[in-house]
Amino acid sequence: MNPVSLNEKAGKELLAQFGIDTPQSFVADNAQDARKRVGTLRAPYVVKVVSGDILHKSDAGGVTLGLQTAEQVAEAIDRMSCLPAIVDARIEGWLVEEMVPPGLEIAIGGFYDPQFGPLIMLGAGGIYIELLKDVTFRLCPVSEDDARNMVDGLQSARLFDGFRGGDTYDREMVVQALMKIGGESGLFMTHQEEIEEIDINPLIHTGDRLVAVDARFISRKADRVMLPHGGARSDQEVLEHFRPLFFPKTVAVLGASTKDVTIANTFIRRLREFGFDGDIYPIHPKAQEIEGVKAYPSLADAPACVDYTYVAIGAERICSSIDVAPGKCRFVQIISSGFEDTEEGKRGQARLLETASKGGIRLLGPNCLGTYSPAGRLTFPKDAPTEAGVIGVVSQSGGLSTDIIKRGQWRGLRFSGLATIGNSVDVKPVELLRYYLADPATKAIGMYIEDVKNGRELFEVLHAAPNPKPVVILRGGATQQGQLAAQSHTGALASGQEAWEALAKQTIVELVDTVDEFINLLLALQFLALRKMTPTTDVVLFGNGGGSSVLGADAFARSGLNVAPFASQVVQDLEALGFPPGTSVLNPIDTPVRSLQEKDGFIAKEILDIVYEKAKPHAIAMHLNLAAFVGRGTSNPLANLISVITEVRSERGDNTHFLLALRSDRSEALDAMRREYIEIARQAGIAVYDEVIDMARVLRAVSNLEERFIARAQAQTNPNAFGSSRAAALVE
Repeated sequence: MNPVSLNEKAGKELLAQFGIDTPQSFVADNAQDARKRVGTLRAPYVVKVVSGDILHKSDAGGVTLGLQTAEQVAEAIDRMSCLPAIVDARIEGWLVEEMVPPGLEIAIGGFYDPQFGPLIMLGAGGIYIELLKDVTFRLCPVSEDDARNMVDGLQSARLFDGFRGGDTYDREMVVQALMKIGGESGLFMTHQEEIEEIDINPLIHTGDRLVAVDARFISRKADRVMLPHGGARSDQEVLEHFRPLFFPKTVAVLGASTKDVTIANTFIRRLREFGFDGDIYPIHPKAQEIEGVKAYPSLADAPACVDYTYVAIGAERICSSIDVAPGKCRFVQIISSGFEDTEEGKRGQARLLETASKGGIRLLGPNCLGTYSPAGRLTFPKDAPTEAGVIGVVSQSGGLSTDIIKRGQWRGLRFSGLATIGNSVDVKPVELLRYYLADPATKAIGMYIEDVKNGRELFEVLHAAPNPKPVVILRGGATQQGQLAAQSHTGALASGQEAWEALAKQTIVELVDTVDEFINLLLALQFLALRKMTPTTDVVLFGNGGGSSVLGADAFARSGLNVAPFASQVVQDLEALGFPPGTSVLNPIDTPVRSLQEKDGFIAKEILDIVYEKAKPHAIAMHLNLAAFVGRGTSNPLANLISVITEVRSERGDNTHFLLALRSDRSEALDAMRREYIEIARQAGIAVYDEVIDMARVLRAVSNLEERFIARAQAQTNPNAFGSSRAAALVE
């Protein structure tokens, strides 16, 4: 197929090959030819100009509807031939079709994203696609579940159900049409190497038909770069490949000085402070010793194979410095910049990659800061936690990674590893994603991405992971417009975000916009186990401060979570505990400090036991205003409260999420006390937040991940049988 030669008639013939219903039609050479042949069709008729020079026929006046006779068809062609937008165009003919009765109009489109490959779009059809912009996208190939979610995700989806007494329409017909275009054996996947954009608008759902009334195919761009596919490796092979990076036994350092304290000198000091007990080889052409460690004139002169090499020298010197025999060095992390900024730098980067490849070296960077592996005793930030955790991170920003580690540290976040990869000239984000997915020590994954390099492979890895883990993605440059030179409605509606949003909807990924949201969600995933049967919707809000409880309930409602009043029996059981005046137990549970001081804080266990046993919420969000406890009575029940929470969670299991907000007035004394309680909570496995709204947003994100996890598990347990029937339905 050559899409550039496809006029509308040929495009509809292609659609028909894939089982898409199209109107009966023919292409006439002129008015006289149309008059002679129109009797083969049933009135009313539609006439459209056919010209590769006219992209939007309606705008040019090249469409006439509702024609009843052969004479009217001929007159319409004669009239349109004289229109200014048509008279100078190269006319290939006139498409004469049977007019499809009115019905529900939808649009199906697609475009080839330069990073992610084929995307399919569903939207409100006709003129409403641009007016309302009611559209949704998915990466191809789509599954039946994807297709159904696309239909349900439209703002206009209620029209299918007979909105305000209107006609009802069959959603499954639209689902099948989406599969025929964007499914595994659908048109776009089959012809993706030849198609840039697809625009089928409208498809009219009328009676028992879904008919493609208009169709446009834009040919592949001449300069489109083919997306590479990563090599297939087993989990064990991936773990072994990256083991020298995260658990190095030998480390070489280029750039340390005998005169100054360079970044490389600092790296050596931090390694030793961090407890690295392997061999360190400073590389210097003249020095005998650096930082008290024997130095070597070149990487080739190091006495053993080097697992990890840290490079902080001028860009122009790096190629020759890492030009070693195969097997001498495994990973090189280039801190230096100056590669992608200029044309000469780009050429130097290409030479760098060639040199590394020749020596069997994997490169991280250039333009990054280092790798952090608590279990491997490798670090680049100062005073980073030595305790290994369960969160794996890959970042294309070194500076941001320091923020993630240090800010995460004070929040209670602990890492299985964090690698910065800068320009990602060699090691790509998706490779480290594969590592963390395979790593048994990693429970959840965070990614900061500016240039994904190969979004298609990222999607395929996430989609096919046999044992998926939740992934949080923070994107840099997310507001940049897509590079698509749109020639269709589909392309015009694409802003560059669609592929990422589709990726999240089709995999167990949540997109966030800020570093705080990134840390907040990873903190929850560090401690919580995703619910496996039903996603989180029902929440109990429990804390001190009436206004905070009211605002908190509003925050949860805006996040689409329920803080619903308790059943009467639950309220009666709570009231039977005999709280002082001013306590409300309706949900939110509003307990003034005096109430929480009852039994030195252990009253909370009685409250929680009733809530767990009788209300059975999906999550409990507790909030405490620390300032309210200072100077109030002789007891400070906060440590006891955390002990109670730990005990109750141990007794009740982890199917009910528990989050805690410790609110501070930001005074130095209160912040210091808050840090102490955060550490106590961390050791107890409790995620702590600043405000109630943070807990609401986190639980919304957790619920989103749970929905996708549950849907994936259900699909694997009961896979759709559509694959075989689809193959039979497609006409080759």
